[in-house]
Amino acid sequence: MKTITFDVKKRNQIALEFDEIIPDTIYTWEAEDFDKYAVPVGNSRFPLTDFFDITVEGTADSPADVKMVFNGDCGRVKYIGNKMSAGEIIVNGDADLHAGAEMSGGKMTVMGNVEAHAGREMSGGELEIYGNTKEFTGASYIGEWRGMTGGKITVHGNVGKQCGECLTGGHIHVLGDCDILAGIHMTKGVIEIDGNVNRWPGGQMKNGNIIIHGKLGRLLEGFVEEDIVTDPQIDGEIYKGRYISFKGDIALNGKGHLYLDAEKNRDKLSAWKETDDEYISLGENRKYR
Repeated sequence: MKTITFDVKKRNQIALEFDEIIPDTIYTWEAEDFDKYAVPVGNSRFPLTDFFDITVEGTADSPADVKMVFNGDCGRVKYIGNKMSAGEIIVNGDADLHAGAEMSGGKMTVMGNVEAHAGREMSGGELEIYGNTKEFTGASYIGEWRGMTGGKITVHGNVGKQCGECLTGGHIHVLGDCDILAGIHMTKGVIEIDGNVNRWPGGQMKNGNIIIHGKLGRLLEGFVEEDIVTDPQIDGEIYKGRYISFKGDIALNGKGHLYLDAEKNRDKLSAWKETDDEYISLGENRKYR
C-alpha cells in the first residue's frame, strides 16, 4: 500500500487544477516525481511543492494500492479525484469545484464542504462528503444531457439546487436539506433526502425514484397522487416508513416516482384525512393502517 500525503502550506487565490493527480496516474510516482511536477494554475503552471509538502510512504502495484491524503484547506483546489477509477482519496478539509467528477471507481471522502459539481457525471465508485455541497451535485455538466450514471454519493450536510440533474443511474443520499429542482430531467436512479426540500423535486423527470423523508415546500403540478405505501422496496432496497406516492412528471408522460413522508407532508394529500391514526381515502374509501 502506498500513502501519499499532501500537507497544504499555501492557499492560492487562483484555484489549482488536480485532474492530472489521481491514483491512476501517480501510483508509480516517488517523491522526486512530485518535486518535478508543475500543477496547472489558470493559464500557467507552478511547482506543486510551492503549495504542498508531500510525503510518499510504501509501494503500489496498481492504482488500487494508493491512498492520497490531503491535510488542510483545499477550498482552492479543483478536480480532486476527477476521473479516478481506483484507490482512495481523503480530504481533511474543504474542496473546490468538480470533486469526484467522472469517477468510475474507488472511494473519495471529503471531511469539509465542497463547491459545485461534486460527483459530476460519476459512473462508479463512492463519494462521501461530510459537509455541505453547492449546486449540481451528481449532475451533468453545462450543455450535456447525461449526469451521474452509477456509483453512490452521500452528503451528510445540505445540497444546493439541481442535485441529480439528468441522473441516469446510481444513488444519491442527502442526510441534510435540499434546495430546488432535485432530480430535474432524471431518467433512472435514486435520490434519497433525509431533510427538508425547498420545492419542485422531479421536474421533467421521465423515470427513477425520489424519496423525501423530510417536508417538501412545494410540489410540482405534474405529479399525480397514487396511494399511501408502507416500506416500499425500490431498486432492491426497503425504505421504512409510510409515504405518499406520486407519479410524474406527466408533462413528459413521465413514469418516475416521488415518495413523501406521509406524516410530515399531510398537506400534500388531496383526498385524505387522519382519523385515529388511520389514513382514510375519502374518494375510494380505502383504509390504510
